[in-house]
Formats: sequence, structure tokens, C-alpha cells
Amino acid sequence: MRLKHTVTAILIVFALITAKSWGEGKATMQKQVFGKLDDGQEIYLYTLTNQKGMQAGIITYGGAVVSLKVPDHKGELGDVVLGYANLDGYVHDKAYFGALIGRYGNRIAHGKFVLDGKTYMLFKNDGDNTLHGGKIGFNKRVWTAKEVSSPAGPALELTYLSPDGEEGFPGNLSVKVVYTLMNDNALRIEYNATTDKDTVLNLTNHSYFNLAGQGNGDILADEVTIHASRFTPVDANLIPTGELQPVKGTPFDFTKPMVVGARIDDNYEQLKLGHGYDHNFVLDGGGKGALQLAAEVYEPNSGRVMDVLTTQPAVQFYTGNFLDGTVTGKDGKVYQRRSALCLETQHYPDSPNHPSFPTTELKPGQHYHYVTVYKFLAK
Repeated sequence: MRLKHTVTAILIVFALITAKSWGEGKATMQKQVFGKLDDGQEIYLYTLTNQKGMQAGIITYGGAVVSLKVPDHKGELGDVVLGYANLDGYVHDKAYFGALIGRYGNRIAHGKFVLDGKTYMLFKNDGDNTLHGGKIGFNKRVWTAKEVSSPAGPALELTYLSPDGEEGFPGNLSVKVVYTLMNDNALRIEYNATTDKDTVLNLTNHSYFNLAGQGNGDILADEVTIHASRFTPVDANLIPTGELQPVKGTPFDFTKPMVVGARIDDNYEQLKLGHGYDHNFVLDGGGKGALQLAAEVYEPNSGRVMDVLTTQPAVQFYTGNFLDGTVTGKDGKVYQRRSALCLETQHYPDSPNHPSFPTTELKPGQHYHYVTVYKFLAK
């Protein structure tokens, strides 16, 4: 009898170990009130949990990724994105933490562009430029949410109708973004849009990543690889000059793994203009419709690795240069300079004013569709 009990106990322990090793579990999605706006409108937090226990928190205000809990090399979960503890933080946020960005991610020079012979004037919220959609971009809009989970993982669909003339952009724009927390520990973001007038569009997500855990030091020891042999140099206003410059022989060469802090303070003109890395990298073979590996980040202490895959033609690498210790985030953590990095998949900045850049025009009858995946593992 004792032997039978012993064998049973061993089998139970083995089953638990196997379940942990293989990440057996049930994928779930939970909805709760995150807060209320001044007009009384409720903002919801959706918590997606995949079969392995990885979690993503997404709110309907700005479609922001407010938390992303992924395992380290010990299997311990840690939140790897910067953000705020409550809705008020996102309402007053100026850093675009975790937010969906639109209508136009990145900068448009002089707050204007010409389309079909007509000049469109936009709100200038970045000196003489329009940045991330203008005064009230998609990051400050309330999105409508619907669960669309599948066997691949829990999924949340967010929709928003941007009316003709909003922030100066033409066309009634119907936008749908689907976040899927894949069961292989990847956050998949699918962007879709249609318009009833010729317009320009460049959607992205502005999550700030610290793979050591949000608020835990800086990202200068992270090893980054970016599969881009060219980048778009900028002028003093961080607007692309129109040139595609080779990265070879410059501090912008991340074609092989490179520690972020190794060259970030070099006396190099482009680094001085950007106050660090804040540049658009042209992905080799990018923008052809196929999902490709764009970048990788490795944080040596936690062992966490983030692979960035996308169908977009470029990625903006930003090293948190303008974080300055004035922002208090989750768990009371104060976000200092370079305490996170961003890899924003996109079309090139200021494309509407550069005919030689890949077009960002969207016409009636066309379907805007791009996919980006942030995949996590540990070693």
C-alpha cells in the first residue's frame, strides 16, 4: 500500500513538473474597469493570459499596452513595459507609453503635406513638426473593444472611426487593431484600415521595453541587432534629409549584436542630433508583405530575449533619450533617461513630403494591412 501511495505521489509531482515545463494551462481574458474619464466614460482593462502564463494588459484608452509580463531565464514573470498605475497617468501622458499611434506615426515636417494637389495643414505639436498624429492622436482616443480569441491565443479587437478632417487629415478612416497574445509567448499586433478619401497613414505601437523589468535600471547593457544596412539620417529637427545612408562604419551598425551603450555617446553628428538613437532604420528586404525578423534584443541579467518581426519596411529605434526622471510609473518606479528602448515598426518618417520614400498613401478601395510580432524567450 505504501509503495502504491509513493508511486502515486511521484506521478503527481511528475505531472506538475511536466505541466510547468510545457506551459500547460488555459488561455483566458478578463475585463475590468480601469478608470473613468472626466465625462464619466468608463475605460476598460483587458488582461490576456496565454497557456504558458504570459500576460498582457491592454486598455481601451489609446489602445495602450499597460503591462506585459514575460518569464526570465528562471521562469519568473516580470513586467517589461513602462507605463502608469492608473488612468490619470495615461490621460496626462506625453511619452506615448504603450499607445497605438496614428494617424501618422513619427514626424511630418512643418505640419503639412500635399496630396492630390491640395495642401493639408496639421497641428504642430513638436516644434515646427507634427508628431504621432498631432494634438489629439489615436493615443488619446477611446477605442471600442471586442474579444476575438482563437486557438492561437486570447485576442482583443480594437476599433476606431477617425472622422474626415480629424487633426487635419482627410477621409473618414476606419481602423481595426487586433492584439493576440500567442501561446508561443508572442504579442501579435495586426493593423487594418480603410478610407473614403485619399489620405496618408502610418500606424504603430509605442511600447517602451526594459527586459530587466520596468523601472529596473537602464538599457545600455542590452545587446541589440537590427537587420538594416541603411538608415535615414535626420536634420536638427529630427526630420529625414531624404538620404538613405549605409550603417557600415558608423555607430548605427547593428547588423550584428551590439551593446546599446557601446557607441551611444560617440561624438557623431547623428547621435548628437537625436540625443542618442532616435532614428528610422530601413529593413533589408522589408515592406514586401512577408513577416520578417527586424530586430532582436537580449538583456543579459534576466536572460530575456525579444524578437521583433514585421511586414513593415522600417523600424524606429529610440533609446528613451527624453525620459528625465520626472515621470513616476508603475510600482512607484521613476523613469530615468534611457531606462527603456522602443522598436516602432513603421513606414519612414515624413514620407508624404519625400516622393522617393515608400508611399504611405491610402486610397478608397485599398486595404491598409500590416502585422508586427514581439516574441519573447529566455536563455
